[in-house]
Amino acid sequence: MNNKQLLDLMEILLAWLTRIPMLPILILFFLIGMFIGFFFVIKPELAIEIQRRCYARINWRIEPISLQKEIRHTRMMGWLLIAFLIAALVLILARKSIFL
Repeated sequence: MNNKQLLDLMEILLAWLTRIPMLPILILFFLIGMFIGFFFVIKPELAIEIQRRCYARINWRIEPISLQKEIRHTRMMGWLLIAFLIAALVLILARKSIFL
């Protein structure tokens, strides 16, 4: 594939992407983020274990110094993520005319 063909494909892709309404995509990201935030709040131990397993796959071992602190911070991170997402959604919906 030469440069001209690649540029033509990119132009087609960009033309397709510009016709997609942004609001549904932003709401989808909001819902995915809310799921992750509530997961951190409800199951912080599992979130920490998933992180450990991911790091073990790339030959790293991670251990929190204080598991209770790590659980508390993971929950706090979940609540902060939820709060930021709600604030972002309010701003998006307040200015939704620019995303339609």
